[in-house]
Amino acid sequence: MAASSTSSSVGGPLERRGIPAATFVEDVQTYLTQLGLDANSALAFLQERLQQYKIVEMKLLAQQRDLQAKIPDIEKCLDIVATLQAKKDAGEALIADFEVSEGIYSRAQIEETDSVCLWLGANVMLMRFEEEFGKCQSQFRGS
Repeated sequence: MAASSTSSSVGGPLERRGIPAATFVEDVQTYLTQLGLDANSALAFLQERLQQYKIVEMKLLAQQRDLQAKIPDIEKCLDIVATLQAKKDAGEALIADFEVSEGIYSRAQIEETDSVCLWLGANVMLMRFEEEFGKCQSQFRGS
């Protein structure tokens, strides 16, 4: 029974992101004989594996922090899109002040529009049409 729970090889059964899945060690002696390692070598191997898991955890936490930092900007964009839709439904033009350069602003009158371009960063801009606004909002609110 113990052999079946530790039947993975050193490479591991399920690799994700290049790191093998952790296995539960029910019987240490069986685990060591399966790997063909002594106690010190097994500890070194497991420490190395632990370091791999910690690196992946740090990368995932950094990615999560970056995504969390983008949420306020996305909410602002969605609010602006909702304002544009409300002005369009009312038949009014939206008057907006935008920054041309540092400390220099210009006023613009935005007439009816069927599409909005959102700057995502890294030289990426996303154009969405009016039909897709609701879908974007519901997807964002759901996540």
